[in-house]
Amino acid sequence: MNKLEENLVKWRRDFHHYPETGFLEMRTASIVAGILDGLGFELQMGKEVMSAEHCMGKPGEKETKAHVEWAKEHGANPDYLAIFSEGYTGIVATLDTGKRGPTVAYRVDMDALPIYESTSESHVPLQKGFRSINDKMHACGHDAHTAIGLGLASLLAANKAELQGKFKLIFQPAEEGTRGAKSMVEAGVVADVDYFIASHIGTGVPHNHVVAANNGFLATSKLDVSFRGVASHAGGDPEEGKNALLAAANAALNLTAITRHSKGATRINVGEMHAGSGRNIIPDKAALKVETRGETSEINEFVKQQAESIISGAAAMYQISYDMDFVGEGKSCTCSKEVAAVLHECTESAGLTAILESDDSAGSEDATFFIDAVQKQGGFGTYCVFGTDLAAGHHNEKFDINEETLLPAVEILFASAKKLGGKG
Repeated sequence: MNKLEENLVKWRRDFHHYPETGFLEMRTASIVAGILDGLGFELQMGKEVMSAEHCMGKPGEKETKAHVEWAKEHGANPDYLAIFSEGYTGIVATLDTGKRGPTVAYRVDMDALPIYESTSESHVPLQKGFRSINDKMHACGHDAHTAIGLGLASLLAANKAELQGKFKLIFQPAEEGTRGAKSMVEAGVVADVDYFIASHIGTGVPHNHVVAANNGFLATSKLDVSFRGVASHAGGDPEEGKNALLAAANAALNLTAITRHSKGATRINVGEMHAGSGRNIIPDKAALKVETRGETSEINEFVKQQAESIISGAAAMYQISYDMDFVGEGKSCTCSKEVAAVLHECTESAGLTAILESDDSAGSEDATFFIDAVQKQGGFGTYCVFGTDLAAGHHNEKFDINEETLLPAVEILFASAKKLGGKG
């Protein structure tokens, strides 16, 4: 195992051991910033690269402050922690070669999931001592993505003389729930980008296979809905109450009946409902967590508007008020063949199985905001997938990857950097 591969495994296992969820990636971001600074990258961090107005589903002040203390106690880099202490945990690292050429950007995400990791004796992270120390877990591979981003930074810095133009590495918070990318796009981090590549590992792609253009992401909206009624004694004065629980239940049932769309697939899901405080009390509060999806952004907008109408109608039916917060969003997109072809060629040159395009995804991704923004300004963007062996599916408590995927992923991305902005 060479030094770079050793570092990749070390970084990935460290991030896996200390997972942090969206907008709380303070330990992770501080360590990443320290490594990038040491490699000679110019850093923009925190509010420099994130629009506070467009941070969706961000934890509150109390949770954010508590996590600063957690990060301090668990190895955060003190030189950078203060920058991320308000929960704006994005980083953009730029390597300017000083030579005329394009600006090429790579995005990796950093956040974990609120999943309790398996304690099964067969679980490799437990066996090798890097299982999560808390009730969060890297169950989607973002620990590996962050390590891959650092590996790519290492190769770019070491081979700067072979390159021309600028290279931007975007370390994004809060991809889960599609919450973090829009704020970075609104802050202008890709306004100068000619080529953009986002990447992921796994997603059902076999080991040593690479998909250069993963299309098919569904546009999505994430909604938090709160109903407010009037509490009353259920036996003594039921007529004085305004039942928030019934409004929420009515909305939940009717949301699943939204008309499907003739131009493409739609999805609607009510994932959580919370209401009530006692069997003899007319419930005055209720809450729903809802998501909509559509094959295109236009179709998702149709579903979202229908959902808003149903929620409004349910509240009116029971004469109560409601609030609706949009806490996540993702677009649909089509990858650019021009940059996908470069990744395809680099994969073949590396001796791996190259797949130019795939439309198999049924999930959503907020990297689509970056791709869309770059394409609208005349640039090219793609989303690639590095296949790997998985111990279990994504968002599963037993999720784990084949770490032999890490080095080839870095090498293919670096090869693309040389072709897009160098002498490759």
